[in-house]
Formats: sequence, C-alpha cells, structure tokens
Amino acid sequence: MYERHDSPAALPIYAQVSEVLIREIAAGRLADGQRLPPERQLAATHQVTVRTLRKSLKILEEKGLLERVQGSGNYVSSNSAARSIYSMFRIELLTGGGLPTAKFLDIRECDKPSDLPEFGTSNRGTRMRRLRFLNKVPAAVEEIWLDADSGTVLTEHASDSLYHYYQVKLGFWITRAEDYVSIGQVPNWAPPEFGTPIGDTSGFIERLSWGQKSRPVEYSRTWYDTDTARYVQRLK
Repeated sequence: MYERHDSPAALPIYAQVSEVLIREIAAGRLADGQRLPPERQLAATHQVTVRTLRKSLKILEEKGLLERVQGSGNYVSSNSAARSIYSMFRIELLTGGGLPTAKFLDIRECDKPSDLPEFGTSNRGTRMRRLRFLNKVPAAVEEIWLDADSGTVLTEHASDSLYHYYQVKLGFWITRAEDYVSIGQVPNWAPPEFGTPIGDTSGFIERLSWGQKSRPVEYSRTWYDTDTARYVQRLK
C-alpha cells in the first residue's frame, strides 16, 4: 500500500500511515471519540511494524487528533485546525480518504502557452505533468505550472507534495487557493494506466494558488476519474 522511502517522491512510511489516518478522520470514517483498534491489529492492517505505527500515532497526537488513555487505548480527537501535508488536495476515493501519491510524467521549464490564465510575473514557468493515485489506484492526471520567478522544480528533487517542496526547497508556501470545478476532456498526454481514455469526459478542476505576494504563483488543472474519485470541500 505504501511507497518505499528510497523513492525521492515518497514520504517516510510512518508519515504515509499518519496521512492515511488524518484523511480518514477528515472524511468522517474515523469519528470523534472513536477508539482505534489495538496497535498490533492496526499495524497489521497497514502492513507496518508496531514501532512504525507508534511513530505515526505520535504525529496524530501532536496534531491534537489522538488522545492516548492509559490502559484503555487510543481515541480519535477531531481537530478542525489540524493540517495534513495533503490538506489542500481535495480528491478522495468515493469511499472517502485515500493516501495521495504521484508519478511524474514530465517536468520541464518552458514558455507559458496562451491558454493559461494570468499568474506570476514571468512569461515562463515549470510545467509538471503527473499521474495521481489514491491508495495506489489511479485517480487523476494533473498539469501544474509554477511561475519561473518563484523558482524551478528539479526532477531529481520533486516530491509527492509540491506545496511541501515549495516551502522546503524554494522558501515560500501556498497561503490560499481558488478552485473552479467543472467537467473536461482527458488530455492527449494522459497515460493508459489512468483508465479513462483520452478525449473522454471527466471531472475537471482548475486552481490558482497564492504565496505571500498579491499575484497567484501557480496554476493547475486536474482531470479526475469520477468512477473512482470525487472532489470534496469540507466547511468547518
């Protein structure tokens, strides 16, 4: 289920498990006050050691999403202020949740095409195309543009969570985003493993993202398989 950490895009296994649990809580599949299964059982479910699981649970505890009761067990403690690495990734499996991972198809710096909306201050940007998975199930294809004046994404350092990459490698972070959800046609560069054929209708999301400046620095478009996934925005 989980990506090995020797992949440059992958989070450590314990962080991947914590992200799954955080998304399960956000989706309501793990309810506030619910007692988690015993640690050995939970570790077996996620195919990790108990030691790795405890590192995952520690992350949840630090985020205020878990309460440990001595002699009783671990209980979910909902916290609307808690953020996950993928807190701005709005695609979930139809059953809820799902660990997001990504396979980069192409990364290159080039001129911005005329069909993009205005963003950033340069006429060039880094274009990233990738296939997104939820629990290893192909769910979406993405094309992401980062304005050249905000930095360049290097293939050898590209991460599953680009927002995390921006903060760690480029020194800025995404503060807000606007999503525009509609339908679209699967682009001609989508790989066969996506499942939905090129040109077929799919869910479609356009997003403009802002850093610390007044102009958006990133534009993305995502085509997602509506037989597998859905767009979710929770208001709390």
